[in-house]
Amino acid sequence: MVILHSAPGTCALASHIALEDAGADYTVVRVDFRTGEQRGDAYLAINPKGRVPALVTEHGTLTETPAILAYIAQHFPEAGLAPLHDPFAFARVQEFNLYLCSTLHIAHAHRMRGHRWADDDATIAGMKRFAPRAVAQCWDLIEATMIQGPWVIGQTNSICDAYLFALTQWIEGDTVDQSRIPKVMAHRRLMTERPAVRRVMAALG
Repeated sequence: MVILHSAPGTCALASHIALEDAGADYTVVRVDFRTGEQRGDAYLAINPKGRVPALVTEHGTLTETPAILAYIAQHFPEAGLAPLHDPFAFARVQEFNLYLCSTLHIAHAHRMRGHRWADDDATIAGMKRFAPRAVAQCWDLIEATMIQGPWVIGQTNSICDAYLFALTQWIEGDTVDQSRIPKVMAHRRLMTERPAVRRVMAALG
């Protein structure tokens, strides 16, 4: 069994969906961000970064969503969650997921976590104002160049879809103009119809 440390409204949703897709034996432990549990000694012993997700496996603990998703796909190859036998195609999967992690997620974080990059109130306020524009630019690029359709890599559901779906949960809060990204929104609707996604969302309440 693996243990996924997660929190509502975070990108940990992607790993949760992937575990469900893979048919993994897993349990989810919620980290309470409202009380600052992620900064407590108990959780920092699991993930010194103080963030989610963290996946505790028999080999050790993994953090960072792209790494966790790749591990799930490789540990459960029978689930077909990534093109593992094609190095270039698998690199494309990693390319997509790393863009979500390193660019889209960071742009989103500037809206409410400017203190990670500055300690000046005016600078933080400027980041907050600019964040919706930066996020919209990311979604425009995903819409125009990254979804092969109907799933991210074409005709097959993969770990990319779990990650994309997780980040689409932030679209409303980031005030993204949904009319600009019809493929992204169609993908979100398609994902909500999947039994694995429905089970995860039901478990999350």
